[in-house]
Amino acid sequence: MKLYYSPGACSLSPHIALEESGLRYEAVAAPTKTHKLADGTDYYKINPLGYVPLLELDDGTKIREGAAIVQYIADQAPDKQLAPANGTRERYELQSWLNFVATEIHKGFSPLFNPNVGDYKNAVVDRLLGRLKWVDGELAGRQYLMGDKFTVADGYLYTITGWAAPMKIDLSGLKNLAAWRERVGQRPAVQRAMKAEGLTQ
Repeated sequence: MKLYYSPGACSLSPHIALEESGLRYEAVAAPTKTHKLADGTDYYKINPLGYVPLLELDDGTKIREGAAIVQYIADQAPDKQLAPANGTRERYELQSWLNFVATEIHKGFSPLFNPNVGDYKNAVVDRLLGRLKWVDGELAGRQYLMGDKFTVADGYLYTITGWAAPMKIDLSGLKNLAAWRERVGQRPAVQRAMKAEGLTQ
């Protein structure tokens, strides 16, 4: 498998999932600013949408969209319990979390990457903080989003909430979220993925 990623982008989520899974894979940097691979290949020829992540399987099949990719990865290593079994109520709970992170948190950050966001920025930040306060409440008494077990939803939320600091969004008042981020950040697989992307020493 090949994971196409851009350092620090949302593709860190499947990068974490792959490290957690123990599966063999190759990480290929596809910087979102240049859309050029290290060998000069135009990334648009690999993914016409131009964004990451993209997972290419050994048979050439390509899977797009982070929430789908991390579930595929989890299903290839069921012994790691990164996702509940398909068809169970818990799997739908996981999908609910993945969709929430994708649509309410991930896309909630998107306007902040636009230098022309202007006066709209305060409304964007207020909305994001409202969603994150709800997450903070859900994490009360839990080790991870789904309870005591780390899942691919944790890797996704960890990736996206990592954007708060560079965007100067203060999360200090969200104690449960802060403790959860500390816990997730200490996982060896998370540390390996962060180091591979040059995000830590």
